[in-house]
Amino acid sequence: MDIEKVAEAIELDAGEVLPELRQSLLEMQEHKAGRTTTPEQLLVLSVREQLSLTQTAFAKLIKTPVATLRDWEQGRFKPQGGVIFLLNILKKHPEIAEENF
Repeated sequence: MDIEKVAEAIELDAGEVLPELRQSLLEMQEHKAGRTTTPEQLLVLSVREQLSLTQTAFAKLIKTPVATLRDWEQGRFKPQGGVIFLLNILKKHPEIAEENF
């Protein structure tokens, strides 16, 4: 399997760069137990990275404890519907973050 070709196709379909995708594909190819990444994890992480914020700054922006944000990014818990909605808005309109809610 051509990992780069598969990764490019997945990212094209997703419409975004997916962090650690190539590493996951390599682990899959080597039949290693890989980690599972949820769409919610990817959303939280991608929005935070898009805004170029640290976990602390992003948690403050969305008025959430840093520990909760870490749990979402590490997949221990999923953010609730209202948070998902907010993250999708920030993803499509990052300029809103400048208003600091």
